Amino acid sequence: MARADKAVARLDAPKGLRSPMLRLGGGGGRDTFGRFSEAFARAMGTSAFLIGMTIFVTVWLVWNIAMPRPWQFDPAATNFTLLTLMLSLQASYAAPLILLAQNRQDDRDRVQIEQDRQRAERNLADTEYLAREVVALRLAVKDMASKDFIRAELRALLEELERDRDERGEQAEPAGEAAGVPVPRRAARDEPARG
Repeated sequence: MARADKAVARLDAPKGLRSPMLRLGGGGGRDTFGRFSEAFARAMGTSAFLIGMTIFVTVWLVWNIAMPRPWQFDPAATNFTLLTLMLSLQASYAAPLILLAQNRQDDRDRVQIEQDRQRAERNLADTEYLAREVVALRLAVKDMASKDFIRAELRALLEELERDRDERGEQAEPAGEAAGVPVPRRAARDEPARG
C-alpha cells in the first residue's frame, strides 16, 4: 500500500514535497506545507502586510529612540541589532517559501496548459468533423431536386397529359366528357408507377 502511494506522484505538488525528507506527517499532511507556503506568500504580497510591517518597524524605531534608556529593548546605540536580526530571519524564510509557492503554481499552470492543449485538440477534431459533415450535406443537397425543378417537371407532365387527352379527345370523345362529366384517364393510373 505504501509503495502504491509513493508510485503515484501528484502533478500539482512541487518536486520538493515529493521527496521523503520534506514530507510532513502522513498521507494527509503531505500537502500541508505547500498550502502553508502559498498562504504565506499570498499574505506577504498584500498591501495589508506592507502597511502592517511599516507600522511595526516605525513603532519599533520610535520606541527605541524616543523612550528613556531603561525602557529601550533594542537601542539605537547598538544599531537596532534585534530588529535587523528579526528582519533578516523573516527574509531568509520568506524567500524559499515564496519560491515554493511559485513552483507549485508553475506545476498547476503546466497541468492546466496540458488540459487546455488536449481540449483544443478535441475542439479541432470536432470542428474538422463538422466541416466534413457540412461539405457532405452540401454535396447531398446539390444532388437533390430543387423546388423549381420539381415544378418544371410537374408542368411538363401536366402538359404531356393534356396533349395526350387532347389527342384522344380528337380521336374519339367519350360519352361522359361530351356530357361534361370528367372521366378518369389511364394516365392518372400510370402516374404513381412513374414516381
